[in-house]
Amino acid sequence: MTGEKQPAQTFKRYIPLFVVVALAALGAGALQLPLDTVGAHAWMHGFMGLFLLNFAMLKLFDLEGFADGFQMYDLLAKRVRPYALAYPFIELALGLAYLAHIAPAATYTATIVIMLFGAAGVFKALREGLDINCACMGTSLNVPLSTVAVVEDAGMALMAAAMLFFYLL
Repeated sequence: MTGEKQPAQTFKRYIPLFVVVALAALGAGALQLPLDTVGAHAWMHGFMGLFLLNFAMLKLFDLEGFADGFQMYDLLAKRVRPYALAYPFIELALGLAYLAHIAPAATYTATIVIMLFGAAGVFKALREGLDINCACMGTSLNVPLSTVAVVEDAGMALMAAAMLFFYLL
């Protein structure tokens, strides 16, 4: 079994991701209580805002290191380093836009495009068999690039699409 990762070891590598997701979910619920705005749409707004803020923060701890890792699999970052360097700031702006309810249609649309494009890059890297760390949590946390990243990106795009749908109704 040399070189193979045990399931428990693999799971342990994802604990930071699970913590960020769980805290964003709890924070989103807490945001609704004083405003009496309990509902799926309000919860998704809070979740997306907190999730994106947390992920931007992790990337900003080591912006250059994040950009290096991101360029290994993101389709646009591979070709345009300034995009890799700007990405955490884009996430930060989107997170703040969700929390402040600024330009909802534009926020949802930008999220859909960015997350689907990101999912395509991760999917391509996985199909090519790249065995690298996911830059999604910056360089301070060691999370492997896997289908979890595809599901994360696609899930966020789906949530943004649902919010856009209900916003346009």
